[in-house]
Amino acid sequence: MAEMKQNLTCRQALAGAFQALSDEAIKAGWPEGDVALALAELAEEQVIELTAKVIMEGSIHPHLAATSRHSS
Repeated sequence: MAEMKQNLTCRQALAGAFQALSDEAIKAGWPEGDVALALAELAEEQVIELTAKVIMEGSIHPHLAATSRHSS
């Protein structure tokens, strides 16, 4: 339960900056759908990079370890 609360707090902390980034891209002339897709792809790349790092280093942040145990 603590992991879920920490994730929610992190999401809340990032939400404003995420929305501002999206708004700036749309204001610059990019279609909203393209912006949403690009942001999702960037997030996916971040997850892939983190996963590769975990595999290569054999370590994982305790929060992620707890999350992965619950989802298995």
